[in-house]
Amino acid sequence: MNKTILLVEDNPDDEALTLRAVKKHMPHAIVVARDGAEALDYLFATGSHASRDQSIAPLIVLLDLKLPKVNGLEVLRRIREDCRTRAIPVVIFTSSTEEQDILDSYRLGANSYIRKPVDYGQFCDDLKQVMTYWLSVNQLPPHRTCAA
Repeated sequence: MNKTILLVEDNPDDEALTLRAVKKHMPHAIVVARDGAEALDYLFATGSHASRDQSIAPLIVLLDLKLPKVNGLEVLRRIREDCRTRAIPVVIFTSSTEEQDILDSYRLGANSYIRKPVDYGQFCDDLKQVMTYWLSVNQLPPHRTCAA
């Protein structure tokens, strides 16, 4: 059974905090993509991830918006337009407070939008709640291929 979380984060400090918080509360493997292009390569098994079994999708994508190469909104758009990845829950986890980012995220199909708290304790609490909901409470759809 797949137990992978895809973290798309370019800030090393936020990456370390997220990894520490998730590992403390959830027994899941975490794959880190440090830019949008790497995230897309992982999701679609291309580039450096071409050998990855694409039939095993991450349980959830934690997606920052301000990313190098391909920004988070473009990553989200590509996730939602492809039948192989459309049902993967995508939680925008960003420090952006721009109202337009929130609007665009939901317009493009984000499942949730969470601002990263500055306080470490609050950061951990928020992430624990997100992970508990999406990985324990929420019922995820079974993996489906593009053919019905």
